[in-house]
Amino acid sequence: MKKLKIEELHRVTPEQYKMLDKLPLVVVLDHIRSLNNVGSVFRTSDAFRVNKIVLCGITAVPPDAEIHKTALGAENCVEWQYFKETKEAVLALQSENYTVLAIEQVKGSVMLDKLVLDKNKKYAVVLGNEVKGVQQEVVDICNGCVELPQYGTKHSLNVAVTAGIVIWDFFKQLQ
Repeated sequence: MKKLKIEELHRVTPEQYKMLDKLPLVVVLDHIRSLNNVGSVFRTSDAFRVNKIVLCGITAVPPDAEIHKTALGAENCVEWQYFKETKEAVLALQSENYTVLAIEQVKGSVMLDKLVLDKNKKYAVVLGNEVKGVQQEVVDICNGCVELPQYGTKHSLNVAVTAGIVIWDFFKQLQ
């Protein structure tokens, strides 16, 4: 097997990317403190054509050199929006007929591997702070919660890793 060169991958330009149909998914980042995590979410969102990223609270916004380190330019392709309060972002998305799901461990959550999505609906997922998770007041107004099954000794994954898993699963179901 021979590794492909960049020019052999036939990637679209940023201008072409902006014109492509997007996945009916918005990723909401609730007070993410690591700019590397933010950049990574941009890059993953670009790969799977996420509709938009909503950055909330202390989450940094582009342009930023630290975000760019991991986003590698995806921050210039994926549409994004900023809200001071995550709760406001969730309510705005719900008013646009998004089903908003917090990615959080709560009583009654649906395990990601059991989640069935409707291709006729639009979804938003809320990913929480690296230490505190999704704020309770945000969980309270979401349409539901999704949890990632985990079988080791730790009770959580890095937020960028979680985003990648969740975005991939939504992509598989909604594309």
